[in-house]
Amino acid sequence: MTRTLRALIKDGLWAIVVAGLVAAVIRFAGGLGAGTGLNDATPWGLWIAFKLTFVALAGGGFTFAAVVYIFHVKSYRPLLRRAILIATLGYSSFVVSLIFDLGLPWHLHRIVNWQHHSVMFEIAWCVILYLSVLILEFSPAVLEHPWFRHPLFQRIHHWLHRLTLPLVIAGIVLSTLHQSSLGSLFLIMPHRAHPLWYSPWLPYLFFTSAIAAGMMALVVEGFLIERWFRRGMHLDLLTGLGKWVTLPLALFVVLRLSDLLLRGILPEALDGSWQSVLFVAEILIGGILPLVMLAAPQIRQSRDGLLTGAILILAGTISQRMSLSMFTMHQPPGMNYSPSLAETMVAFAIPAAAILVYLFFAEHLAIVQDDLPTPVPEASDAMNPLVLVNQGRPSRALFARWSGLATFVIALALPAMLQLPITKADQSVQRARGWETLIVDGDNSGYAVRFPHQEHQDRLTGELGGANACLTCHHLDKPEDEATACSECHTEYYQAQSIFDHARHQQVLGGNESCTECHAAEHVRLSSEICQNCHETMAPQKGNLKFNSFAPSYADAMHGTCLECHEQEAVKQEKPELALCSTCHTHRMISNPLGR
Repeated sequence: MTRTLRALIKDGLWAIVVAGLVAAVIRFAGGLGAGTGLNDATPWGLWIAFKLTFVALAGGGFTFAAVVYIFHVKSYRPLLRRAILIATLGYSSFVVSLIFDLGLPWHLHRIVNWQHHSVMFEIAWCVILYLSVLILEFSPAVLEHPWFRHPLFQRIHHWLHRLTLPLVIAGIVLSTLHQSSLGSLFLIMPHRAHPLWYSPWLPYLFFTSAIAAGMMALVVEGFLIERWFRRGMHLDLLTGLGKWVTLPLALFVVLRLSDLLLRGILPEALDGSWQSVLFVAEILIGGILPLVMLAAPQIRQSRDGLLTGAILILAGTISQRMSLSMFTMHQPPGMNYSPSLAETMVAFAIPAAAILVYLFFAEHLAIVQDDLPTPVPEASDAMNPLVLVNQGRPSRALFARWSGLATFVIALALPAMLQLPITKADQSVQRARGWETLIVDGDNSGYAVRFPHQEHQDRLTGELGGANACLTCHHLDKPEDEATACSECHTEYYQAQSIFDHARHQQVLGGNESCTECHAAEHVRLSSEICQNCHETMAPQKGNLKFNSFAPSYADAMHGTCLECHEQEAVKQEKPELALCSTCHTHRMISNPLGR
């Protein structure tokens, strides 16, 4: 690459950064509403998708740290600093993007308020701590510059080398936590994420894809570095990465397809929708095709084959994360989201600035060199990287082998521990099936309740008279609906949910000027008109129902309605068994017809 071409590329990157700075002024001066296309129904957009991509491409940091320091594969040391630098810039980009994405970024200090039930809280702390670890891991490269010859800096440099192993271990643990918990974040929104991308195994999918993407980011970077500096590629090492990336990539593909198959969602991949086309292209072109290519030695060992496979894997990973967080995310009617120009400029300015910082460090520090100072192991300490067996001292061989295995066991166990409370606490409700006798398995646990709907309807009709019997349960019908199912409003099994779309009503009625049509006094929920004033078909509950926009959780609604009636009937009929849990909870489903 000629000097003129390099200068033009840098000028282009600077132009993107300057445009992003202008957009940043618009965003912080006018707020999210003025600077983005986000709305109340879609508070997550392009910046979230880019953040997930930054973190995926930064996966090489903890991967190469584990390879060099835990598995003691010293041959990959020349790539380590570059991997750490890419990871540092990736996480720095994540933090900068987060500052833009937060409505009130100056409230970030509230992270000190401990919220151990929050996935966001865990992600924020892990990102901050891991970014700190990455900065410390990269600091020796900076302190080797002639500007830092002072004894104080050399002393710091010495202690950072002494702390390398603890920092590496801390970095692996922290990155494992948040790489998986980024996937856990989407477990709380099964009603928004598309079924082809939503999965209870998202923590595992995010973790395995980060390993594959981090390794392939180093491959693509190696080719670009060779064009830019005419050195530092290490083709033999990159070819080795092309071989070993097939393990996490194959695990990712198998996990994703197996999950869709077990949940009965896989047939949706062939229904002809644009989401199914995107999914098939993502799996075939970004997963299976590069897996087959890189598994073949003749393709992997060719420059074009290696680069093509790496680009396809990165494209598949980026597609999976951006599809989950933005492209296929459900949007309410009339509230469609499209990124604004300012939002787009900020999104691209952040990676452009990261590339400029990378080039600055690469041009002034010992990062992209073929002759990096690499300790030469003694013959007795030689390591065979293919079998990870030390050919010298047995004790060191055992330590290297078991420490590596322990690291990956922890990496797989932590996402599982993060997942359990989330999937239980935020489980979407499944609709009851049947008519005369309903099969109610709201939490999809396999333990269903048989509810004799027709028998209750006949008995209560005689006692209460006519349609009033239906109002006992169907106390509020949606507009243009009759006998709305319980699960239509009580959509979450354990959490209360709002069933009133304020933004939609405001938009349909004409904006802020329409507030007086619903609010006679102060604009608060208690002053709002009842729904039946506009929607006459909505059945009132025992008279004039004052609308409450929050529906209780499905469990609370079912137990509240059923238990109250059963306790009354137990006294009236002198049948105490009617108030027992076992009266209703008697049915064990043999199979799960919903596939979830």
